[in-house]
Amino acid sequence: MGKYELVSDYRNNESLKEKFNTLAMKTFELDFRGWYNKGYWDDKYIPYSFVDEGKVIANASINKMSIVINGKMCEGIQIGTVMTDENYRNQGLAKQLMQHIMKEYENTCDFMYLFANDTVLDFYPKFGFTRLNESEFSLDLAKSSIQMNKDAKVKRLTIEIDLALLEKFAKNRHVNSTILDVENNDSLLMFYFTLAFREAIFYVENLETIVLMEEEEDTLHIFDIISLNVPNIEAVLASIVKEITKKVVFYFTPDFTIEGMTATIMPNDDDALFVLTKKSLLKGNFMFPLTSHC
Repeated sequence: MGKYELVSDYRNNESLKEKFNTLAMKTFELDFRGWYNKGYWDDKYIPYSFVDEGKVIANASINKMSIVINGKMCEGIQIGTVMTDENYRNQGLAKQLMQHIMKEYENTCDFMYLFANDTVLDFYPKFGFTRLNESEFSLDLAKSSIQMNKDAKVKRLTIEIDLALLEKFAKNRHVNSTILDVENNDSLLMFYFTLAFREAIFYVENLETIVLMEEEEDTLHIFDIISLNVPNIEAVLASIVKEITKKVVFYFTPDFTIEGMTATIMPNDDDALFVLTKKSLLKGNFMFPLTSHC
């Protein structure tokens, strides 16, 4: 596969992990160390990298996913962290890595998928991937019966103080949706706790439920709802909405119906879903949980 060495599955190789992280920081401004130094890099996340004189110069990773689709368990391979050092581009390295991964896993999964930004929307169809548009699920509070619970106790959690609680919930979380959800996703969830959403973790104490959320004027963005049991969604919402909140947007596929909810197919060129499968699995309105993206 060319003049560079192809290496993979090196989560126990400190030198290569460091070089991988260097490229990720350079490409995405993303520092993985806060995640893997705590031991959250498990055997489901496998990088495939080209190495030149000890330096990781190109990479495409896979994450083995257990996915519930309409009540059926499927095995998916999610491709992510696709990156090439700027000094090694235009050599077809990403193409070679994609071809290698597709050959490696073509007979071991039900489908492959990935999320791409607007700079590479024309790249993945060359490998047979088809773009599917996800939906936005939102709630118009004025059309619902949900009333703000002024007595609710909601506190922000931090990695420094609440790590044990976060690990417990990540490992034992209840799968919320039979329409589309993931199981055994604790490694990726800890990635979002430790890196992506570390300032957006809130705990509804009386409901023993963690909510990843951010407010933007009169809109509440809920990235995930994490509980050890079936969460009482209406009670959770009543606990976290404010008087100024008019709209709630969910970044997953709800398995609940509340008056005032709508689902709208929403093309997103910044995070476009591409799927490679021999049979149609995803239909209608759906969204992969944001906290399952790798």
